[in-house]
Amino acid sequence: MKNIVLIGMPAAGKSTIGVLLAKSLGFEFVDTDLIIQRQTGRLLQDIIDSDGLDAFCIAEERAILSVFETQNTVIATGGSAVYSREAMLHLKKNGSVYYLSLPSEELLPRLRNIKTRGIAMRPGQSVDDVYKNRKALYEEYGDIKVSCEGKAAEEIVTEIAEYHKLIGA
Repeated sequence: MKNIVLIGMPAAGKSTIGVLLAKSLGFEFVDTDLIIQRQTGRLLQDIIDSDGLDAFCIAEERAILSVFETQNTVIATGGSAVYSREAMLHLKKNGSVYYLSLPSEELLPRLRNIKTRGIAMRPGQSVDDVYKNRKALYEEYGDIKVSCEGKAAEEIVTEIAEYHKLIGA
């Protein structure tokens, strides 16, 4: 079976849903944010604060491109993965991309640790600015849009698992 790739804004639930989905399908689980940390030996926020957003995006692209020859794997990407066309095309080669869509009003209460979480945003940008900037990219790269509004993680997992089996991915 193809991989399941999860994209969306920070706090949309990619990692949480990814782990639950992998368990329910018997898949492996990969979180590209953790790959960045392993490859660089640094926290995401440290890279952004010390080296800048562009350097972070390069590290993120490298991390995603290092994920290869996987099958039956749920891959949770960082919210900014969509900034790299090369990375997204790499993930789409052997995976179905699910865009976890959540309105910014539901994202904000979930982002309690915005200063330390490692969110790829430029100084002066708000979460709403980032959301508006990325939304078109999520829709472009997402094969399937999954509305997460008002849903529990288990509902989203069931929806993705059923759809993935239905399309025979």
